[in-house]
Amino acid sequence: MYGTAEDVHLRIDTSKPHTARVWNYWLGGRDNYEVDRETGDQIRALHPGIGEYARADRRFLREAVTYLAREAGIRQFLDIGTGLPTADNTHEVAQRVAPESRVVYVDNDPIVLVHAQALLTGTGKGSTHYLDCDLRDVGAILERAAETLDFGEPVGLILLGVVIFIEDDEEAHGIVRQLLDALPSGSHLVLSHTISSPGMPDVDDAVAFWNANGTPKLTQRTPEQIERYFDGLELLEPGVVSCSRWQPGSSLGVPDVAMFGGVGRKP
Repeated sequence: MYGTAEDVHLRIDTSKPHTARVWNYWLGGRDNYEVDRETGDQIRALHPGIGEYARADRRFLREAVTYLAREAGIRQFLDIGTGLPTADNTHEVAQRVAPESRVVYVDNDPIVLVHAQALLTGTGKGSTHYLDCDLRDVGAILERAAETLDFGEPVGLILLGVVIFIEDDEEAHGIVRQLLDALPSGSHLVLSHTISSPGMPDVDDAVAFWNANGTPKLTQRTPEQIERYFDGLELLEPGVVSCSRWQPGSSLGVPDVAMFGGVGRKP
């Protein structure tokens, strides 16, 4: 499913900082290299709140998946662009609520593949699988995920901080729409995205620095552009907001971070 360990290691480039490893560094993980830590520190100098930005996105995942499993009764999850394993991965959150939950992770990052075995553990009642696929290859993702998930039943589609790597707006929107079109009524989209905001100029500086030095390059979008991904869905309260403030039915009075997210239900 992943290729040999030697093949995967040959795909890892340690000469350039990589977003998954830098993110891991900001979250306090150990799966990173000196080049990632140096770049992470440089970005943090440009944007001192970047650590909270990463932690807020992780809290959003925990809140959203808990809501889907507990309140919406979702028992299947397709998490694309999962990144490196850390605390409270999707399968851990979902299976705490419903041990029978089935989770398919998708990523094409070789360092994530190296750590895939850490993800392939779950409850005896549920199942956890991992696919080596690119977000753009929607057909392959759906075909292979269908070996684990039943697309006749609602699915929680998780796209956290991954659409940012699709530069073209129409292509990005089309990918999300293709995925949603394959899912039945009652499915939910959980999506987060880096924003561009006049009130957060240091974020723009940090993104510009990253795109000049790191890989893969990312695209910022406005909150209004992010809302477009939820067209045709029933957007849950509080809507598309800072990930630090997302909680069903309320808006917490905490500072915004430059990662916005939302959850929508397919009618």
